[in-house]
Amino acid sequence: MILHLTFLDVIDYIGTYAFAVSGIRLAAAKRFDWFGAYVCGLATAVGGGTLRDTMLGLTPFWMSQPSYLIITGLALLTVVIFGKKVIYMRNTMFVFDAIGLALFNIVGIEKTLEAGFPFWVAIIMGTFTGAAGGVIRDVLLNRVPLIFCSELYAIACIIGGLIYYGCVRLGVDITVTQIIAAVTVIVVRMLATEYHLALPMLRGSDIEIEAEPTNPDDIKQKPV
Repeated sequence: MILHLTFLDVIDYIGTYAFAVSGIRLAAAKRFDWFGAYVCGLATAVGGGTLRDTMLGLTPFWMSQPSYLIITGLALLTVVIFGKKVIYMRNTMFVFDAIGLALFNIVGIEKTLEAGFPFWVAIIMGTFTGAAGGVIRDVLLNRVPLIFCSELYAIACIIGGLIYYGCVRLGVDITVTQIIAAVTVIVVRMLATEYHLALPMLRGSDIEIEAEPTNPDDIKQKPV
């Protein structure tokens, strides 16, 4: 049986492997067992796409074919075989994460447009597809999600989505558009990390926070 893979399928599978390795590698550093690491890798790889499909009213993509489960298994095998070499390859894992972010962003945009939604929705769904899996991964690992405290992450997806939209408006070939948008996300992530580019952070000293009463007697009952 001959598999007919489109360019979108190829980047989807590469992105799945890249994100799965990223999640499993961090799980290994936390000393998860094989099953726990597999679940973490799978959540990282399919979490964003599952959220996207649910919001678009579609059947989650991984439920229609087992390839994503198999690819995650291959990612687990990679970490098991190469062990600490993978766990401590920080720069390589950053590249994996950036590639996964970029490719999933493109997949999310494409699938949203195919479902008949407008482009502004596609940019949002592309961002969810690329970034939400990492949020789920970090929650499972009891870490502050990278998207909320790191250099430009989700913003890189939004920029990539805007570049995608611009290329479409200019009539650029779709494959070239996908490549340009993906490379844009990767470059933005790398530049943001290299030069510590990030959005301004909220600081507790900038906002007066009124503490909530902890004593039940201090809570005033509202009249019924």
